[in-house]
Amino acid sequence: MSAGAAGAAGAAGARPRLLLVTTNPGKRAEIAAILGDLGIEFATPAEPLDLGPETGATFAENAVLKARAAASASGTFALADDSGLVVDALGGRPGVLSARFAGPDATDAENNAKLLALMAGVAPAARSARFACAVACAAPGGDVVLGAGECRGRIAAAPRGTCGFGYDPLFEVEGLGLTMAELERAQKNALSHRARALRDLKPKLAGILAPAARGAGEGARI
Repeated sequence: MSAGAAGAAGAAGARPRLLLVTTNPGKRAEIAAILGDLGIEFATPAEPLDLGPETGATFAENAVLKARAAASASGTFALADDSGLVVDALGGRPGVLSARFAGPDATDAENNAKLLALMAGVAPAARSARFACAVACAAPGGDVVLGAGECRGRIAAAPRGTCGFGYDPLFEVEGLGLTMAELERAQKNALSHRARALRDLKPKLAGILAPAARGAGEGARI
């Protein structure tokens, strides 16, 4: 389904439609697992949306920019996140540049390789880091609700695990001794930065979507 059709389809039934502004299947699965009991109909854009540049200085600012742009373009509620890795020994880098740490079109492997090169020689006690995430849900009219979460840990000496994406193979979760990529999905959903941000957002999301669900039930357009 195209993003442009999402708003019209949302009016057809009582379930509010929420456009997920991501093409990452791992993110979509995580969102659906945590928010699925809200009775939301999830949609994804058939084609990439033109959301403009991520010019925010923080994860929250970028999440709001993307959510508002998607809601405006699609005419329906839109959920977007911005997240990244904050490494203490690197002065907080890669931060909001996490996805393009090694360049504008960098792959996960290239980003991880750059991180390991910069962390070479850093003592275990100084490898502390955290994953941080902000999630924004925007209404077509511009109203926004936000959730935030983080997960603390350290940068491993080498990648481990195959169940994650991004920096997951290098991020050793505090207190577990396992990287994020070594966790089962249910375990990751319980403690990841994105999961915590989604749980922080969840009660606020229910509040902003409830009027839309009532309106849809009466045949109104979301």
